[in-house]
Amino acid sequence: MKIAFLNVYNGLVNRGAETFVKELAVRLSKNHQVVVFQAGDKQKKETYKIHKIFVKLDPKKKEFADFFLRRAFLDYQNRVIFLFTIKALPQISKDKYDIVIPVNGGFMPAILRVATWLYGGKMIISGQSGIGWDDINNLFCFPDIFVVLSKKAKKWAKKINPFVKVIKITNGVDIKKFQVPKNRLKKKASKTILAVGAFVKSKRLELAIEAVSRLENVNLIIAGGGGPLKDKINQLGLEKLGKKRFKILSVSYEKMPQIYHMADALTLPSVPNEAFGNVLVEAMACGLPVVATNDEIRKEIVGKAGILIDPTDIDSYANALNMALNKNWDKIPRNTAVKFSWDIVTHKYENLFKSLRKEKL
Repeated sequence: MKIAFLNVYNGLVNRGAETFVKELAVRLSKNHQVVVFQAGDKQKKETYKIHKIFVKLDPKKKEFADFFLRRAFLDYQNRVIFLFTIKALPQISKDKYDIVIPVNGGFMPAILRVATWLYGGKMIISGQSGIGWDDINNLFCFPDIFVVLSKKAKKWAKKINPFVKVIKITNGVDIKKFQVPKNRLKKKASKTILAVGAFVKSKRLELAIEAVSRLENVNLIIAGGGGPLKDKINQLGLEKLGKKRFKILSVSYEKMPQIYHMADALTLPSVPNEAFGNVLVEAMACGLPVVATNDEIRKEIVGKAGILIDPTDIDSYANALNMALNKNWDKIPRNTAVKFSWDIVTHKYENLFKSLRKEKL
């Protein structure tokens, strides 16, 4: 089977959507012809085929001033995505992929929907953006299948466009890469909370700083790439915790297991309804309990492997962090994460592809 992923950001940044593409492409390429169309360069460890589309893109550049440009998909990022898609279109039409998976929104899914209709291919969209405007647009591009990451998103998607088939397949974790360290049980003089995420408003990293500041002998590490609030978060962390208790790290995705191994618990105080949260399952795979926002999606992911709270209630948040650090979690986090193995996720996608092929025949 010939499968094509399109994500302009692959090879340029490492976020949840890029991990989704890489992990699936690696595993699917064992049994299928897989091509990833991207703007970034090929990395040494990538085993699948890459088709680089030459477009000028600054992933950090955003146009926040004009809300209507963003809503109409005419802002900077979406203009680049449009050009990227147009440049990829001749190859897509020539090779006639059985399955096309557009990862970026805007005009990309609409253009590829028309192309796949014309040559008889199937288009699948995974709702990596989560509940909101981008996935409303995706749903009304009428993919053959719309894949959601949670039960809540499934209910929402069916209401938005009841004419599109919706199924749930979560994101995953590489359980071989993310493992429990052998020295986890050793006692340490102080304990460390880890927060992972970009320095943007939706991650609410300032709440983690406030909560940890109320605990004694507890450090906070924030592992994040970039974002407009980085300087502000750094300043707040130093004011509340000081240099000895607070640190910001910028690390590659490949080195993230080492970062998880430095911590005793993970916290993710993001706004409710974030699509998934790959860092949750990565941390749990490394044996860490998590303290995260109490919403329906986090309940599905975390289960009994952590504590869910309202992080805007700083006292409750701090108490939850303290409980997470002092409770014996045994193998609960790891066993919970194993259920999200990328191997299991890939098998579900392969079954989905087979069902679409049968429909075509």
